[in-house]
Amino acid sequence: MVPGAADGSYPYAFGEDDREIKGASVAGDAARLDPGGTYRGTLPDGATLLYRLDLDATTNAYVSATAAPRPGARVASADGLRVSVQDADGHLCSTGTVHFGPTRSAHPVAAWAGRETGEGGSYLCRGAGTYYALVERRGAAGVSGASSSSGDWDLELDYVTEPGPRGTGDTAPGTWNSAAPEPLSGDPVRRVGGAGFAAARALEQGVWEDDVRPGQTRFYKVPVDWGQQLYATAELADGTGGGDDGGDGGGFVGTALTMSLYNPVRGRVDDAETGYGGERSTTSLRPLPPVAYENRYASEDRIGAMRFAGWYYLAVHLGTPVADRFGDGPFGLTLRIRVSGTARSGPVYMGRSAPGGVFEVTAGTRREAVAGTGGGPGDGSGGGGGPGSGAMKLVAAGGLGTGSLLVLWLGLWTLLSRRRRPRRTG
Repeated sequence: MVPGAADGSYPYAFGEDDREIKGASVAGDAARLDPGGTYRGTLPDGATLLYRLDLDATTNAYVSATAAPRPGARVASADGLRVSVQDADGHLCSTGTVHFGPTRSAHPVAAWAGRETGEGGSYLCRGAGTYYALVERRGAAGVSGASSSSGDWDLELDYVTEPGPRGTGDTAPGTWNSAAPEPLSGDPVRRVGGAGFAAARALEQGVWEDDVRPGQTRFYKVPVDWGQQLYATAELADGTGGGDDGGDGGGFVGTALTMSLYNPVRGRVDDAETGYGGERSTTSLRPLPPVAYENRYASEDRIGAMRFAGWYYLAVHLGTPVADRFGDGPFGLTLRIRVSGTARSGPVYMGRSAPGGVFEVTAGTRREAVAGTGGGPGDGSGGGGGPGSGAMKLVAAGGLGTGSLLVLWLGLWTLLSRRRRPRRTG
């Protein structure tokens, strides 16, 4: 048995800047979340945790919670997580729920909720004042605290604010091409995914290869600008997982591989799933609209979630039941990523988001995608983030700014890549 494989004990990679926080059971004790902050805590079994948000009358606020069951946890398909935002009087602004699903496999899942000041938000939640984010475990029949999994879950909170736009009316999303293109072909390039949102491996359009073991979740991120569409396909290679790690090599696992898409505020967009019987198996996200501000007024949640430009995250999970049939792996994983459409200008915001630049795709963002930064601790790649990652950490310790560091690292990455190219003969 590979340590941390089929027992669901792969660790979740929290952000290095996450702050410790303790959720409260009553509103009067709720700790305040700072705009742009990320936090780390625990979600006990049966608890509903509250956190305070201090909001003005014009800013949209989004809270995403990622639950990561601890090593050895067992979950049912109906177990999951719910996030809600309420005003001081208990009026519900919005809520979001996510379940572990038919893989019956413990893995990181994220749900989101928010306070919106436009026509898409609740009328009772448009004023300035104190609001609360509530995070709770869900179980069978949607009952709060009825999770079949005992023990604490690790919890990561992400709090993002979006200023109001200048001169953008509340309009319904326009028509868009909903036909799925042919998946990209070509020789894949290896990129090892990370073990959390903060450690997600950057990808651009292309064909990418990795591997994954039962119980493991790989995180990736793709820049998608205003006016662009994202398509993603995940392919699990044929075979029995290789080696002497158990499994009878027969049968079929109904839901083996799950690919989840999250938007720049870690809000769930959609999922794609596939079974596995030892032969190559593929799943693709349903076609999504081009990124547009007005998507938030759509009646369908997955379209409404495509409301921001920025990094979009893919979380690919291989269910623990695969190990019983086909061994502990690793199993080959191929991602085919297509970003179509010409980038266009987005809304003109009356202020800055927190964190800054979260709803932008800049030249630096695209360089990250080309270089394949990220991965980080817990990605199974020895902590490396690609060529030169060790040098990057040393330089960072010396106190260089982020911009200078990125330029230096990209230069080093290019140099090392050139050295690895075979020389021409003749």
